[in-house]
Amino acid sequence: MLKAVFWDNDGVLVDTEELYFEATRTVLARAGYNLTAEQYIDIGLHQGRSVFDLIRDGYDADAIEDLRAVRNDLYADRLSAGIPALDGIEAVLAGLYGRVRMGVVTSSNPDHFALIHRTTGLLQYFDFVLTNRDYAHTKPHPAPYLAALARSGFTPNECIALEDSPRGLLAAQAAGLRCVVVPRGLTRGGDFTGAYRVVADASEIADILAPLIEE
Repeated sequence: MLKAVFWDNDGVLVDTEELYFEATRTVLARAGYNLTAEQYIDIGLHQGRSVFDLIRDGYDADAIEDLRAVRNDLYADRLSAGIPALDGIEAVLAGLYGRVRMGVVTSSNPDHFALIHRTTGLLQYFDFVLTNRDYAHTKPHPAPYLAALARSGFTPNECIALEDSPRGLLAAQAAGLRCVVVPRGLTRGGDFTGAYRVVADASEIADILAPLIEE
């Protein structure tokens, strides 16, 4: 019986991945590097590495951290304009609320996460939130989902993850979780081998989860 649902944030609850890519591409362009969408998808969304690795031969660690800080500020500025929840997500969360425990498991930093959800109204449905300050390794490492399992108190068989990217799917699988994938934007066309289900949009999520809750 399903007892907990773990939700990725960017690309699942809100549509922010393109904004993050554009902020990163802008800062790298200022440093003289033309980041392509294909590179970002492969390095960031598939491998789970930093695209700033692409310029490590030309910049020392401190300079790269400065560039990353500029990117984070630029991204925060764009988030400050307001980010709506993705269509259909709040209805799914409201339908699950009180029936299962729910947590957000995100690679976002706490400041960006707070900006994103300043106006979405979604956090009322969650029992806990884990950001990249709450575990030692980011996706595709299983650490984020192992932390979620520990927080929930349930076994992997009693939980399921919602993701949009190959790195998220790999993290969930490595933690022993079933994973429903909802690809969109930059993550469409990814390798989702082994996913419990791959769906087109949020409208399909409730129908997939309902039988698992009612087992």
